Amino acid sequence: MDESDVREFNRDAWDKQVEQNNRWTKPVDQETIQRAKSGDFSIVLTPTKPVPSDWFPPLEAAETLCLASAGGQQAPVLAAAGAKVTVFDNSPKQLKQDRFVAERDGLKMNFVEGDMADLSTFPDDTFNFVFHPCSNVFVPNILPVWRECYRVLRSGGTLLAGFTNPLRYIFDDERKENGNLDVRYSLPYSDLEHLDQSHIQRSIQDGFALEFGHTLEDQIGGQLKAGFLLSGFYEDRYASDTKDPLSNFLDTFIATRAIKP
Repeated sequence: MDESDVREFNRDAWDKQVEQNNRWTKPVDQETIQRAKSGDFSIVLTPTKPVPSDWFPPLEAAETLCLASAGGQQAPVLAAAGAKVTVFDNSPKQLKQDRFVAERDGLKMNFVEGDMADLSTFPDDTFNFVFHPCSNVFVPNILPVWRECYRVLRSGGTLLAGFTNPLRYIFDDERKENGNLDVRYSLPYSDLEHLDQSHIQRSIQDGFALEFGHTLEDQIGGQLKAGFLLSGFYEDRYASDTKDPLSNFLDTFIATRAIKP
């Protein structure tokens, strides 16, 4: 399976997640949008912690790319707060959730379907702000993602990114669900390389996307190598009511703020 096959597989998987009412596919309500229009808003890059308010650039009329961020949640809120938002995502049905909110609440937004590692539809220096929540686990190679973010941002532009600590991927998944943290896999991790075909077939049937556990060298070092300067960092974990044994011990999600000089 090559990268184009992965993209097609994960597009179909996320379309199915919309049908199954996954947490990240549920559009925000009208009250949330109304509050955002008055400047009162809160959105996440990672499972639970809100992005600090001082991480955002001035949003009024800011050309904003919500990258791999469809689902009717973060993008409409940013649009309501005054940003000129383009939502870019691999899943047509996820993009449909954003269209629903935009039409319901009278928001002006642009919607583009595509691969987060290929932003060639946008010229250089197009955006003031890129918002990229946890989603790069769904592409095999993240270095092009950082390079493309850098290219489409204007000088002084802000990149807010959320991603998964690769430690999540070293444990046996089935035993982890039962609370047993048995180290089994090496990093970088790939569902395609580490799981057997029967497991992958179950993922296909259940509508789960293929995932890739990228090293911190690629996640953080990749941003630096692309030219960004890091100016913010925090960690996060799943909420206490989520069945996730790892979250009993440590944070396994990371958010960064980076600036294009």
